[in-house]
Amino acid sequence: MSAEVTIVQAFEATLARVVTAHVAGCSALLKVERLSGGASQETYRLTVEKDGIEMPLAMRRTPGGEYLEPLPAHPGLDVEARLMQAAKAVGVPEPEVYHVLTRADGLGDGFIMEWIDGEALGARITRDAQFESIRPTLAKECGRILAQIHSIDLDASGLRTRLAEMTPKQFLAQMLERYHAFGEPQPMIDYAGRWLEENLPTSQRLTLVHNDFRAGNFLLTPTGISAVLDWEVAHIGDPMRDLGWICTNSWRFGSALPVGGFGEYQDLFDGYSEVSGISIDPEHVKFWEVFGSFWWAIGCLGMAEHYRSGPDQSVERPAIGRRTSECQIDCVNLLIPGAADLLASEGGEIAEMPSTRELIQSVRDYLRDDAMVNLKGRSQFLARVAGNSLDIVLRELALGGQHHQGELGRLQAYFDTDEDLMSLRTKLSQGLREGSIPLSDERIQAHLRVTVLNQIAIDQPNYSGFKRARMH
Repeated sequence: MSAEVTIVQAFEATLARVVTAHVAGCSALLKVERLSGGASQETYRLTVEKDGIEMPLAMRRTPGGEYLEPLPAHPGLDVEARLMQAAKAVGVPEPEVYHVLTRADGLGDGFIMEWIDGEALGARITRDAQFESIRPTLAKECGRILAQIHSIDLDASGLRTRLAEMTPKQFLAQMLERYHAFGEPQPMIDYAGRWLEENLPTSQRLTLVHNDFRAGNFLLTPTGISAVLDWEVAHIGDPMRDLGWICTNSWRFGSALPVGGFGEYQDLFDGYSEVSGISIDPEHVKFWEVFGSFWWAIGCLGMAEHYRSGPDQSVERPAIGRRTSECQIDCVNLLIPGAADLLASEGGEIAEMPSTRELIQSVRDYLRDDAMVNLKGRSQFLARVAGNSLDIVLRELALGGQHHQGELGRLQAYFDTDEDLMSLRTKLSQGLREGSIPLSDERIQAHLRVTVLNQIAIDQPNYSGFKRARMH
């Protein structure tokens, strides 16, 4: 018997003991399935006998069953369980939490809860025919649920002492500090950051914030939302963060509808006001929509930084790093929309036989036509990511030279200098940060539009924000 089999058997024996001891009416653990997905936590489907009936339960626990010290940004799974219980108490659809794991259980941090059926994939929520009848009312339902979440009494629930508090100013400062630490100037991120600094919300209302409420983090059935999940980054802050986040273009899954890819702003606002009695200021929500794209633009760069410096050098990390241009074009569309010229492929490659392009194409086609067909699970997924990365390289070979020469020429003319491109990007970023270059400078706005548009033409020309930018 292998050591791996022995470990699995020991885990399941321990789990059986915990389930039968702490879940009322549970007499046996019949089956354990580790589910795919969930990058930060493990999720299991447990089949048990409860009150004489075979039924599923769910368990969420730390990777490998570790015991982790809570951090301000990640308060821990026991707090996540408490958040779900507090939300359920005010009417938010949530599974019942049966047991929060303790050290004595020997399974790590986590909790066991009711199994709830529903669809979590955002692309299916926005497109599948089975949800056609619910989509027209879904934005309003999201508004109502968010108002319920924001009504939770932080003191009565005991959550105030377990969650970090962040004002909009603090949240923005935290992200700017993280971005500046990369030492990689991205002028459109600096432009958005400066706009956010100049448009900080004046509202002082602070509530519980889910902080990741969107399609993909709730379960949907044809009759409505059946559960709100993934509370692990909740904090105390500006409640409009939640409304702006679900409107961020990254979470519309290619749809033109602004709320999660399935609804309109006013429906979201009406649902929120119906429960809270609070009127929504669209400009307040816009701040957090811009912040959402700004936040994820920096998060993508963080993936590239992890690839460069961290132990996990997965092919997925640099591919996500290139997605920063998706978020930057979303910021362009929100803050400085307008016309911009799109470059055409240079063509005319002078090449050996075979050419560089042909070599790259051959590897890409192998990954798609052979590796992906014969691999399974995460290896199949990573083969797809690798093929997509080679597509980026091919587009950069066709467009990158012109793109960077154009960027360099515009900046040299603006600053009246012959400095190199990285020096001039740094100078532009610094001027935007310090305010010596005003956000209203039309030459800089035009430069940023054309630069970001042509960068995403290389990185992801199928992205909805790129298509929207070309319509101006």
